[in-house]
Amino acid sequence: MDQRSRRPTTAAAFFDMDNTLIAENSGSLYVRYRYQRGEIDHFELLRSAFSYLQFKLGVLDVGSWTRRMMVGFKGRSEWEVEEEAARWFDDLMLQTVYPEAVELVDEHLAAGHVVAIVSGALGFVVRPVAKRLGIEHIIHTRLEVEDGVLTGRVEDPVCFEEGKIYWLEQFIDEHEIDLARSYFYTDSISDLPLLDVVGHPVATNPDPVLHRTARRRGWEVKHFQPPRVDLAGLSGSGVDARPAPPGRE
Repeated sequence: MDQRSRRPTTAAAFFDMDNTLIAENSGSLYVRYRYQRGEIDHFELLRSAFSYLQFKLGVLDVGSWTRRMMVGFKGRSEWEVEEEAARWFDDLMLQTVYPEAVELVDEHLAAGHVVAIVSGALGFVVRPVAKRLGIEHIIHTRLEVEDGVLTGRVEDPVCFEEGKIYWLEQFIDEHEIDLARSYFYTDSISDLPLLDVVGHPVATNPDPVLHRTARRRGWEVKHFQPPRVDLAGLSGSGVDARPAPPGRE
C-alpha cells in the first residue's frame, strides 16, 4: 500500500512541560540549581532572570538565545550531563510536578493513547520528567553529539513555535496519529498552532492571552492546584514521592 494513502489510526495526548506538567519554568530551575551549586555567579543569575522576563513579554528571540546558551555545553560528556540532570530532577523538579498532571497522564495511558511531551527544553531536562510520569515519547530541542561529547551546537530547528510543528509533524507521520482524536495540553499562547490542529485542545494553567482565546473558542480550560514547593529547603513536596509502579522507572 502507498504509505501516503494510509489513514491515521492512533489517538495521542501531547503535553507541553513547563507550567503544564510542572509548576515551574525548567530553564529557570536549572539556572537556580547551578547557582546553588556555585557553578554560576550572581551576575549570571540576574542575566538569566532578565532573559526569562523577555521571554514572558514575547520579545526574546528564543532560537538565537538557545543557540548562544548551548555553547556552554561544548566538550561536556553527554552521559555526564544526563547524570547531572537526573540529580537535578530529584533535588528540584520532582516536587514541582502537578499531581493533577500525573493523574491526567495515567488516564490517557490507560485509554491506550500515545502520550508524548512536546517541549522547547533540552532532552536531558525532559527525560527525567517523562520517566517519572511513565511517558515513552519526548519531542524536544536537540543538542548535537559527536562520539558521546556535546559540540555546543543545536540541531535545527529549535523546538519552539514553528520548530515544534516541524518535529511534531515527523512524530505524527511516524506513529500514524489521528489529530482529530488527539489532545494537546499547554499553558502558552505560543502553542496556538498546535492547539489548532488537534480535535481536543486544552488550555492548561493558561497565560492570560491563551485563557481569553480558549474561552472565545469554547476550548476546555484546566487549572491545576500548585504543588507544595519549598525550593530553598528542597522539602515540602506535594508530589507523591512513592516509588513509581513497575514499568515506570
